Amino acid sequence: MSDYKSFETERLLIRPASIEDAGFILELFNSPKWLQFIGDRNLKTEEDARKYIEDVMLPQLRSHGFSNNIVIRKSDGRKMGSCGLYDREGLEGIDLGFAFLPDYEGKGYAIEAASEIVRAAKEEFGIDRLEAITLEENAGSRKLLEKLGFELKGTIRIPNDPEELMHYKLDL
Repeated sequence: MSDYKSFETERLLIRPASIEDAGFILELFNSPKWLQFIGDRNLKTEEDARKYIEDVMLPQLRSHGFSNNIVIRKSDGRKMGSCGLYDREGLEGIDLGFAFLPDYEGKGYAIEAASEIVRAAKEEFGIDRLEAITLEENAGSRKLLEKLGFELKGTIRIPNDPEELMHYKLDL
């Protein structure tokens, strides 16, 4: 993965997901808020997670230079969450997405990671507009998006998702 960009903040290392992250991806994708607000990706084993990384995350990383990133706390090397940029079907621009394990919520890690990824979107990848989607009831994500400067543009439905989603945009 050394061919792809990694980022660093005061407390965090942010690097592209790799096959070696399968155990962590399995844990994150089966955490309560992931299942509630993002949806079940039907990952039941580490092998399922490896296949998801290979089939979904790595192709986008190879084609765009960005995808899902693992957020790691510098102080102890603990993998805490993900924050990345996604070329998502149904959206015109690039989507900012993030999720953290419950133990790491409410400690400022999400805003720190997302702020760095927004900076990188503009300065490293030349992206001039980001989008974000979330369920209306996901107050934490909505609050974070607003802190980052995203503006609510309305609602949207994207392919293969039955839910109506709140649709945010940020001009960079």
